[in-house]
Amino acid sequence: MAKEKTAVKAKKVRLDASDKIVRGFAYVFISLFAALCLFPFLLIVATSFSSEKSIMQYGFQIWPREFSLYAYQLIFKTPMVMIKTYGLTIGLTVAGTIIGLFIVAMTGYALCRPDFPFRNGISFYIYFTTLFSGGLVPFYLLVVKYLHLKDSYFAILLPLLMSPWLIILMKNFVKGIPFEITESGKIDGANDFKIFTSLILPMMTPGLATIGLFIALGYWNEWYYSSLFLSSKVDVRPLQYQLYRIINEVNSLKNSVAGANIVVTDLPDESLKMATAVLATGPIIFLYPSVQKYFISGITVGAVKG
Repeated sequence: MAKEKTAVKAKKVRLDASDKIVRGFAYVFISLFAALCLFPFLLIVATSFSSEKSIMQYGFQIWPREFSLYAYQLIFKTPMVMIKTYGLTIGLTVAGTIIGLFIVAMTGYALCRPDFPFRNGISFYIYFTTLFSGGLVPFYLLVVKYLHLKDSYFAILLPLLMSPWLIILMKNFVKGIPFEITESGKIDGANDFKIFTSLILPMMTPGLATIGLFIALGYWNEWYYSSLFLSSKVDVRPLQYQLYRIINEVNSLKNSVAGANIVVTDLPDESLKMATAVLATGPIIFLYPSVQKYFISGITVGAVKG
């Protein structure tokens, strides 16, 4: 048996000349494509470590002509503020992703159960909200006047917990799970919540990884709700909004000293933007490799099933 397995394995890896040529072209093409994708990120990192004067004189370079940490020094002028900002953003991302995943998974599972009589009506209602919305003013009044969430982090946490598109994606994924599994759980005497947590949820790993990545990116990149609902009274703000405020402050300073005897080009502008991009995308970029093996299958299954 061992010899047969070895022979089969050797037969599988044996390639003829045409296969080697095709595979070689594929490797070359993928390598070039990966390099093209990596080039902009390397350009951003190099620019963030360049002086503003060299950027104005030589343009963007893949390697800094004049090394400078001025942009990062400006951002981390108050280190504790940035540490608290990162802590707040990570906390909102982790808490929002866990809670949002659980809510979206339960909603998608409930809307796929044939014994749920209102599933079609609720599904239409969720889909209808993707076509029409109340607009910004009613939403702002709801959060501030009726929910009283002004200057509260719940104004950022709650709106991003779920979205109609994520619910539809999860619902389409759950369609691939046979309903007989739910019926077998009922025969064993388990209630609906026990069936969901013990039987259904472990089978939803690709869908959970895919939707979890979307939710996490939404929380990590959030700045719009922060600008609406967090005033100057709030000491700690999410990362993206804090970096946005720093860029605006530097731009305002440059405009205010433009007519004075101060060298405006010494103030970071392009390097500051690139430094904020590095600080904003650096930590979250390591999330994708951990869910990559589930992401492709999850998004494919959720998009294909009708």
